[in-house]
Amino acid sequence: MAVIDGILNSADRKVTGEALQQTLADLINLGLLAKQAHWNLTGPHFRSLHLQLDELADLARRSADEVAERAVAVGFNPDGRAATVADQSALPTLEHGDIEEGTAVEIMIDALFALIRTLRQAVTETAAADPISQDLLIGITAAVEQQHWLFRAQR
Repeated sequence: MAVIDGILNSADRKVTGEALQQTLADLINLGLLAKQAHWNLTGPHFRSLHLQLDELADLARRSADEVAERAVAVGFNPDGRAATVADQSALPTLEHGDIEEGTAVEIMIDALFALIRTLRQAVTETAAADPISQDLLIGITAAVEQQHWLFRAQR
């Protein structure tokens, strides 16, 4: 990792920025998926899952903010616009309408697993380019993996 006046060199900034951007798109999408499921949830365990989805949306929102701010700090402009998120995110989608709780759990498990793949790839990509961004991504990965476990436990 080469640093120029406290800023990443252009190659490291590009690698780090692209890893952060992909993570940002998936985190924003995860927050939207969690809220969509939260609003349209049905089933006998509604209350507990409704609250869990809110917690997940909060985690996604906080993490997205940290990732975007880190991108700016290293000199990369993050893009959280709806069209960009829709184009870049690898997470599954939800159909419009009521979402039965079992379906919501399965979709969240799939979405969290997809995000974990994104995060683990970003951790690997930023190892040499920017260990500070890598550290941020490692922390987010741990929190997302915990959520994945919590949703899997609801099967």
